[in-house]
Formats: sequence, C-alpha cells, structure tokens
Amino acid sequence: MQSGHLKDRATGTHIVLLPEREDLADSYHPSLAGPLASLLASGDFTGSDGQVTTLYPAKPGPRLVLAGLGSSETISPACLRRAAARALRAACKTGAGEIALLLPDCLPAAASAEAVCEGALLASYRFHRFDAPGFSPDSPPKMDVLVAKEHELNAAREGSGIGGAIAAGACLARDLVNKPANYCTPTDLAEAAAAITGLRTTVLERSDMEALRMGSLLGVAQGSETPPKFIIMEHNADRADSLETLVLAGKGITFDTGGYSMKSVTGMVGMKSDMGGGAAVIGAMQSISALQPDLHVVALVPAVDNLVGPQAIRPQDVLVASNGLSIEIISTDAEGRLILADALVYAARFRPAAVIDIATLTGSCVTALGSAAAGLFSNNDGLRDHLLAAAGRSEETLWPLPLFPEYDKALESQVADLRNSAAPNTGVGTSAAFLQRFTICPAWAHLDIAGVVGIEGLGNIDRDNPLLPKQGATGFGARLFVDLVRHWQSPG
Repeated sequence: MQSGHLKDRATGTHIVLLPEREDLADSYHPSLAGPLASLLASGDFTGSDGQVTTLYPAKPGPRLVLAGLGSSETISPACLRRAAARALRAACKTGAGEIALLLPDCLPAAASAEAVCEGALLASYRFHRFDAPGFSPDSPPKMDVLVAKEHELNAAREGSGIGGAIAAGACLARDLVNKPANYCTPTDLAEAAAAITGLRTTVLERSDMEALRMGSLLGVAQGSETPPKFIIMEHNADRADSLETLVLAGKGITFDTGGYSMKSVTGMVGMKSDMGGGAAVIGAMQSISALQPDLHVVALVPAVDNLVGPQAIRPQDVLVASNGLSIEIISTDAEGRLILADALVYAARFRPAAVIDIATLTGSCVTALGSAAAGLFSNNDGLRDHLLAAAGRSEETLWPLPLFPEYDKALESQVADLRNSAAPNTGVGTSAAFLQRFTICPAWAHLDIAGVVGIEGLGNIDRDNPLLPKQGATGFGARLFVDLVRHWQSPG
C-alpha cells in the first residue's frame, strides 16, 4: 500500500475499478490512450456491475484491466470486494507477475482498502499442499495498491490490514477442509488451533471428556483408534468477567463413514469435509485474534472420526450426554448432532450472551436450499436478525428456517429421553430441534452449512462467484462470524 498514480507505472498490469459511466481522467498510462479511447467510444464498457475487460497497449507499456462497479449511488463494500476479485482473476489469466491497483475513491479509503484487499486475497487462493514434487504452480502475482491522495494513505493501510486478516481466516478454513483426512485428524485440527497466536487454547483429551461425562461425543469417538479432541479457544479470556461472551461451536468430524449406518461409495466421497463447521470456527478465531474486537469470544470444536470398529456404536444403542439426557441411536450417520450436544452443554459454563453452532449436518438442508444459502435456525429473533445482517455484509448467505413443535415430537423415544434421528426427509428440522435440547442459552442459533461448504458431490456451488475458488472448500462461515463479532450487538 503506497501513494502514487498508475500513469507513473510503465510496466506490469494495471487495475482500475470504475463506477458506471465515470471518466478515467488521466489516471492511466499514456500508452493506453488509443485503445482506451476506442473502447469507451464503442460503448462496450460502461462500468456496469460485473463487467470486466482487459486492454493491451498500442506500444510497449502496461496492460489495463477495467472492472465495473455499477451506479455510483449503489456502490457498497460488497461491490468493491467482488470487482477486485474479478479484476484479479482477469489479470492472472494474462500471466501478470506484477499488478498495480488504483484504490477507488467511491467509499472512504479505509472501507475501500478493506474490501479490495479482502476480495483480491480470496480470489487468489490456491491449495497446492499435495502437488507432485517438481510441480511449479502459478504463484499469485505481487499486487501494489496505490492511493492517489497521500493524506488517505494511513486510513487505507489500516483498512487493508483488516481485509487481509479477514481473508486469511477464510483461507485457513479452506486449507483445513481441503486437507485429506489422514493429514487432518483430530490431533492435526487441535494443532492448527493451538498455532494461532493471541488466544488461550486448551485441548481436552479423552480422559477429560470422560470426567465431564461427555457420553454423546465419546460414543461417536469409540469406533476409531484415533483419539478424540475437544478444542477450546478463547479471545479476551482475561477480560471474560467484564465483557459479553459469544460462543461458537463447530462440528469437527474429520472423516465420516456413517458408522454402521454406512454411507454409499459416492456418499462417502467428500466426507473429509465433514469438519467444515470446525474449520470455519478456527478460521474465524484467527481473524478475531488479529482484529482484537472488544468481546469475549469462545470457540468449541469437538473433533472425532466416525468410523466402524469393534467398539463402534450401533443403531438402538443408548448414550447419555453430559446434561444427563439419554439418546437412542437410530442412525449412526446422525453423529454430528451427538458431538455438538456435549459441546452445547459445555458452552453454558461461559454464561454466554449467545451460542451459535455451525455444522455440515444434513443432506436435507441441501435438498431444501441447495447451495444458495446455509440454513439458519434460532430461538431468538434478535440473534437471528444480527446473523442475517452479517450474512448480507459478508455475502455468506443464510436463510431462516422454522423450529416447529412437530420436530420435537418426531424425536420421541420409547427407551430414552430422545432419539438422534427421525423419519426420512425430516432431518433439517429435527436436527435443529435435537440440538436445542442441549442448550439453556436464550439466544442460540444453528447453522447447517452442508450445501455451501464445498463438499464434493453435495450441492451445486456457484463457482462463477469470484470470491470462491474454482474447486474445493469455500471456507463458509469464517467471514460471517468475523463480521458478526465486529458489528456485535447483544441479542437481548
């Protein structure tokens, strides 16, 4: 981030984000004057939202990527974020090694820089962890952001730092979900959480969970030789008594075979991604640690494998959760709610103002919403509205779904307090009703992200969205939570 003008840069690729029908004035390099005049005279580029075009100079000089922002009256951070992402992708297609982007002045410098940097970093994400030796992937180009007005430079730098921190958390979530399950065990997930600086991180072992009587979580874990972990991350732990507390609980099933209610061959593909909720929470906490919001934020990630083995739970077994509720197992493939049940009980010890759990929980949610949105259930209108507002700002879309009393009735069991699964085609509602039985918080929400996390073969992610990678994990939830925390309001 530095002060300067594109006209002074004679090489590389230049990016300009342009509102509709706005004049470029003299902000471009002289070598582009002819091609630019021809383009604007043709009317082929008007600056409308979504437009992107690349110009090549008539004589040696820089390339120019123009990305439209739409009407100047409706430009928002989301417009800038997407335009920067589109422009970066267009520049990368030209093989650009160095990019100079002129920071637009349609919003305050800090807001513009935050959106532009966040969008560019999200668009440049690549997962190359397991490329073959000797493979040399295209490296993201070096990008300089130029601020035309020198007095706005400090504000722009502050904004770019925020945007970078938000994108980094989302990219961490993507990395964790993209890793194969043999490289992302519960232990690996715990180590990734512990590596984040500035947080108080504690990892409970099996013996700790036994002492806490987490029978629901441990029931899932007993089918695997891989030890379970219960990850606790705290921001502002030393100020917990003077700040409101938000608890985020993310499902951390690092691989899901379905257990004895085994998935099909095609159904098991992509199940390394069944810890997408836990990854979102860990990614969000990395961003939160960097941004230092004035809120006590606690993240809980119960991390286990759901496998088949001599000790694995069976249909019609009964487990007892840490709040004393007994659970009849109808389907061992309805395991995510079992590990979250004990996490929600544990959350109560922090006396939170709100509790939000996030999970790749049901195929029924994909049937209901596809990949256009995650499902949102809540027992509190204020929390629901705050989440919907954060979803709008972050462009991680949520859609509210009902908690009908009939869902509770469908969970009745003749041998236990409740069953973990109900009749076919009721999963999205009954799963939320099940989880609600394990929280005493008057402001609780459940997010079902099965369709939006990027699980292979599940849902239909819009890969034309410039903020999302062309394949693999989306990191959904990380940016949503960061936005919620930055704009925190007590749900009441």
